[in-house]
Amino acid sequence: MPTLLHIASSPRKHRSASLEVARAFVSDYRACMPHVQVTDLDLWETELPEFDAHAMAAKYAGLEGIPLTASQQQAWDRLHQLASHLHEADLLLFSIPIWNFSIPYRLKHFIDLVSQKDILFSFDPEKGFSGLLTGKKAIVIYARGLSYVADSFTPAPEFDYQKSYFEQWLKFVGIKEVESVIVEKTLFGTEVDGAAREQACFQAAQLARNLAQSQQTARIPS
Repeated sequence: MPTLLHIASSPRKHRSASLEVARAFVSDYRACMPHVQVTDLDLWETELPEFDAHAMAAKYAGLEGIPLTASQQQAWDRLHQLASHLHEADLLLFSIPIWNFSIPYRLKHFIDLVSQKDILFSFDPEKGFSGLLTGKKAIVIYARGLSYVADSFTPAPEFDYQKSYFEQWLKFVGIKEVESVIVEKTLFGTEVDGAAREQACFQAAQLARNLAQSQQTARIPS
């Protein structure tokens, strides 16, 4: 059974543009893939532990090959458990609003917790880093209140640390196949906001149908 994990990083439940577009994707994907198992991981309702002294000590003990203490092992096990959501899913869907030109701090917190050696990446002195989330595809919904295109009177592309940072992280942890939908100008009043959301939902639904079709075609024996 295919599995889809939706990681939501907006605290808004009713007016969130990123969530609205993500739900459009899930709805059409489910319609095309009725056997898909969908799991939601809301980072605002998920307990994210502090990366405290025990976790830091566990990290360096692992790097040095030193056995972990009980408290260090407990801290490290929590990180493995959080990362297991990513490992177990076939398809990853992220809905991300832009905050101060970047991503919400809850998502950054999650990334900082799970991006550890032998959890989401490995390291070889000769070959360097290798991501461990291989063979997966990510769909990312980006929401922005303003426009970040070069000809806009609002902040230009060099202010965009949302998409560039997040997709560099995806690449680092091994996810090479990434599709995105961007909804912008959500602060430009009801008419502009509504049109932007409608267009983004249409793109997300179309992306879901195309993805489902390609997956179904891939399963047909030649």
